[in-house]
Amino acid sequence: MTEQFSDLTYSAPDGLKLHARIYGDRIHSGMPVVCLPGLSRNARDFHKLALNLSTRNERPRRVVVFDYRGRGSSAYDRNWRNYNVVVEADDVVAGLIAAGVEKAHFIGTSRGGLIIHRLGVVRPTLFASIVLNDIGPVIEGEGLAQIRSYLERAPKPDDMAAAVAIQRAAHGAAFPALTETDWQRFAGAIYREEKGRPVADFDPALLKILKQFDLDKPIPAIWHLFEALLEFPMLVVRGANSKLLSPATLAEMAHRHPDCRTVTVDGQGHAPLLETGELPATIAGFFDQVEDRR
Repeated sequence: MTEQFSDLTYSAPDGLKLHARIYGDRIHSGMPVVCLPGLSRNARDFHKLALNLSTRNERPRRVVVFDYRGRGSSAYDRNWRNYNVVVEADDVVAGLIAAGVEKAHFIGTSRGGLIIHRLGVVRPTLFASIVLNDIGPVIEGEGLAQIRSYLERAPKPDDMAAAVAIQRAAHGAAFPALTETDWQRFAGAIYREEKGRPVADFDPALLKILKQFDLDKPIPAIWHLFEALLEFPMLVVRGANSKLLSPATLAEMAHRHPDCRTVTVDGQGHAPLLETGELPATIAGFFDQVEDRR
């Protein structure tokens, strides 16, 4: 237990030990929020946003943030093929049961948004509303290629100053809006300390998943899964410099969904940092409006 969050350790359906952070408590007035990070990311990505949502003067919310298997403080899986959206969605459901969450607002960044698409089919009763951060039913191959190239070739830093420099060199062109503090927080969420040096906080076997994609062919769209999300209020955030979620896909999502707001974040790429600028107020206001309409 810390002053800012508590740690939840629970068992996946196959017995693997998994971890989530819980901010706030059950007596908070607002409906809970569930945060799902990107492919190789972890609960630290949402730390500042979770603090914001859980400590607001008006409608503070309990926030549950997940480390998927093989990421952050969750155990690594001996079978790398279990690093897939179907298994990870089942893990999230198990974690929500352990946390006592029956319905919540969901925020999914990248991979987290794909897990939300899966949950829309298997557990739609979980949703009060949905925030998708730079992800949709169509994934652009160029964006996925960038992610794969970066993860496979990222240099190994000697210290956190080098880690920040590596992240800025790799992503700075897409994120000119970030401040030095933003970059430090960005790097701090990616790396953990091991024997005095920063190391990427995920199972290296996760990269085998990316190698399965043939990027010379279009990635199959999942509009059929998006259909299951149409009954829930939605906010879609896109980085103006994103190569993964195109403006055309964003527009089509808004066209197909009867209750969908979109926000494009200038000076950021894939995926926007949700704790920056006006995004925390926008997200909190979206949740409040959804509840006011109930």
